[in-house]
Amino acid sequence: MNSGSLRVLRAAAVAAAASVAVLVAGLVLGGSVAEKVIPGLGDAGAVTRWGLPVSRLVMDLGAALTVGALLAAAALLPLEGRRGDVRLSGDATGYLRAASWLAAAWAAAAAANLVFTVADVLGEPVGEIITGSELSSYVGQLPQGTALMLVVLLTVVVALLARTTTTPAAAFGLLALAGIALLPPPLTGHSASAANHSVAVTGVALHVAAIAPWVGGLAVVGAHALRGRARLDVMAGRFSRMALWCYVVVGASGLVNVIARLPDPAELLSTDYGRLALGKIIAFAALGWFGWWHRERTLPAVSAGKPWAFARLAAVEAAVMAAAMGLAVALARTAPPAPTAEESAVKALIGYDMPPQVNPGRLASLWQFDLFFAVLVIVLGGVYLAGVVRLRRRGDAWPLGRTAAWFTGLITIVLVTETGVAKYAPILFSVHMVQHMVLNMLTPIFLVVGAPVTLALRAFKPARVRGDRGPREWLTAALHSRFTALIAHPAVATVIFVAGTFVLYFTPLFESAMRNHLGHIAMTAHFLLAGSLFFWVLLGVDPAPKRLPYPGRLLLLFVTMPFHAFFGIALMNLSQPLARGWYAAVDPAWGTSVLKDQHTGGAIAWAFGEIPTFIVLIVLAFQWYFDDQRQARREDRKADRAEARGDGRPEDDELAVYNARLAKLAEKDEKAREDERTRRSADAAGKAAAKAGKAEKAAAKTAKPAKPGKTPKGGDVGETGEAGEADAPDDRDEPAGDERAPKS
Repeated sequence: MNSGSLRVLRAAAVAAAASVAVLVAGLVLGGSVAEKVIPGLGDAGAVTRWGLPVSRLVMDLGAALTVGALLAAAALLPLEGRRGDVRLSGDATGYLRAASWLAAAWAAAAAANLVFTVADVLGEPVGEIITGSELSSYVGQLPQGTALMLVVLLTVVVALLARTTTTPAAAFGLLALAGIALLPPPLTGHSASAANHSVAVTGVALHVAAIAPWVGGLAVVGAHALRGRARLDVMAGRFSRMALWCYVVVGASGLVNVIARLPDPAELLSTDYGRLALGKIIAFAALGWFGWWHRERTLPAVSAGKPWAFARLAAVEAAVMAAAMGLAVALARTAPPAPTAEESAVKALIGYDMPPQVNPGRLASLWQFDLFFAVLVIVLGGVYLAGVVRLRRRGDAWPLGRTAAWFTGLITIVLVTETGVAKYAPILFSVHMVQHMVLNMLTPIFLVVGAPVTLALRAFKPARVRGDRGPREWLTAALHSRFTALIAHPAVATVIFVAGTFVLYFTPLFESAMRNHLGHIAMTAHFLLAGSLFFWVLLGVDPAPKRLPYPGRLLLLFVTMPFHAFFGIALMNLSQPLARGWYAAVDPAWGTSVLKDQHTGGAIAWAFGEIPTFIVLIVLAFQWYFDDQRQARREDRKADRAEARGDGRPEDDELAVYNARLAKLAEKDEKAREDERTRRSADAAGKAAAKAGKAEKAAAKTAKPAKPGKTPKGGDVGETGEAGEADAPDDRDEPAGDERAPKS
C-alpha cells in the first residue's frame, strides 16, 4: 500500500469517527435510544435501538460514496479518445470499479436496516425477526420495508453492472439509477406524515438528491488529491461549480423542511428535535465557509500545481460533512413536535382542511403552494432566460416568439398547480381533469414551440478538454442515442400519449397515485412529459431522430385526437366511480355525487380536445409556410454563391441542375409539339389531296351525259361493281360536253 492510499485511509477513519461520535451524542441528547415502555407494545431491545441508526448511517454514507464515485467516473474526470470513440480514462474506470464495492456495502447496510426496521415496528428482538416469518410477511406491508427492498434491489443492480461497465453513457446511466435509489427511504419517514406533507415530501427529496453528490463528490475529489492523481485541477473545478448549486438546494430544502415540522421558531430551542436541527444548521454554515475558502484559496493553488492545501482542507471538510450526516440520522430518529391542533381526516389525506364550496372566484384566489412545481417553473424559467442572455451577449439573436411561447407554457403550469385548481383537484374529479388536460395537451404545445433544446445547443459552450463531454456534448449524445430514437418514434410517442391515459384511469394506479403525494407528483409529471414528447414529434423545431413531413404531421394529429374524445365519452358513460375509496374519503358535503362529478370530468375531457387541435393546426400552418420560405431562400443563396464563385461545377448547384432539367423537359415538349404539328400538317395535306381527287371524279361523272333512249349495258354504273370501268373515259373520238355537234 502506497503513501497516497494510507492518507486516504487516515482521512476516512477520521470522518467515520466524527460521524459516529456525533450520531451517538445526538441519539443520547434526543432520547432516541432510551427504553420506552408503552402498554401493549413490546420492546425491540437495545440492539435494535442502536443498530437501526448505525445501519442507517452506514447506508447513507455508502449511498453518498457510491454516487460520488459514479459522478467522478461519468462527469468530473475528462473523457479520452476522439469523437466517435470516446472512452473512460483509467482513473474513471477505477472509480467505476470502486463504485461496485461501495454499492454492495450500500445494499448490505440497507438489508440490515430493513431487519432492524421490522424489529422496531413489531417490537420484537432482532433474533426472532431473523429466525421467524415476520420479515417476509411485513416487508410488503410496511412502507419503510417496501422502500428499503427497492433500495436493496437497485443497489445490487448497480454493484453488478459497475464491475463490467466501460462506456461513458453506461456510467451516466448507473449514476441515474443510484440517484433513484436514494429517494425511497427518506420519503417514507417523517416527511410523509408531516402537517404539510406535500411540501415536506418534495423538500426532503430535493435535500437528499443534493446532499449525496455534494458529500460523495467531495470525498472522491479529496481522495483523488490525497493519492496525487492527475487532472485534479479539472476535477476540482467541475466539482466546485456543482457544489455551489448543491449548497443552495440543500439550504433551501432544509429550510422548507424545518418550517414544515417546526412552524414556531421557538421550538428550535425548546424541543429536542429543534436543538438537533439547530446543530445541523450550524454545520451547514461551517460547510459554506469551507466552500468559500476552497474557491478563494485552494482552487487557485491547485491550478498553480500545489494540490496539498486543497487535499488537507478537503479532508477536514469531509469530516465535518460526515459529522453532519451523523447528526441528520439522529434527527431522523427523533420525533418532531406533535401538532397542537387536532388534525381532521381530510387534512391527514391531502395536507390541508376541506376548502369551501367551489366557484370560479375561489379557483382563482385560493392558492395552494406546491414546492415541486414551484421549483420546476423557477428552474425552467431561469435556465431559459440564462440561455437567451448568453446568446444576446454573444451577439446572436433569439426569436422573441419562442421566448413568449416558453413562458406562456410555464404560466399555464402555475395556473393549474399553484392556484385553487390545485386545491380542489384532489377533491373534485372534474377539477382534476382540467389540470390533466392543461398539463397534457396545452402546456406542452407552448413549451415545445419554445425550442429549449435548440437554445441549449446554441448557448452551451463546447467542452474545454478535447475529446471530453461537457453539457453540450452530453445533450448531443442523448439526442443521437438509441433510447431517444425509440421513444421519439412517432408510433411510440403516440402510444405513450394515448395509452398512458387509459392505463392510468381504468386501473388501480389512479387511486394509488391520489393517495400518495409522491405518486401524485409522478402522475402529473407523466402528463407533462408524455404530452411534451408527443408534441415534440408533431410540432418541435428542436432536433429529433425522425422528423415527419407536414402532411404526415396533420395525419398524425387527426388520428390521435379522437382517442381523447373516446376517453371523455368513456368517462361520461361510467356506471361506477373511479377511485371510489379515495373520493368517498374526501367527498365534500357541498359537492354533488362522485359519479356525476366524474361524468362532468368526462365532458371536460371530450370538449377540451378542440382547443389544442385548433392551436396545433395554426402552428403547423405557420411552420409549413415559413419552412417553404426558408428552403427557397436557402436555394437562392446557394445559387448566388455558385454564380459568384464561377468555378463551381454545374452539378454541384442544385438549383442550376433543377433549372437545366426543366429546360430539357421543355425542349422535349417543344420537339414533341413540333412533331405533332408536322404530322397533323401531313395528315391534313393527305386528306386534302384525297378530297380533291374525289371532287375531280365527281366532276367527271357529272360531266358525261347518257345517250337518249339507251340505257348503258349493265345498268347503273354502281351496279357493275367496277368503279374503274364506270369512271374511265370512253376510247372513241367523241366530243365531250358542249363540244358535241347538235343532232339535226
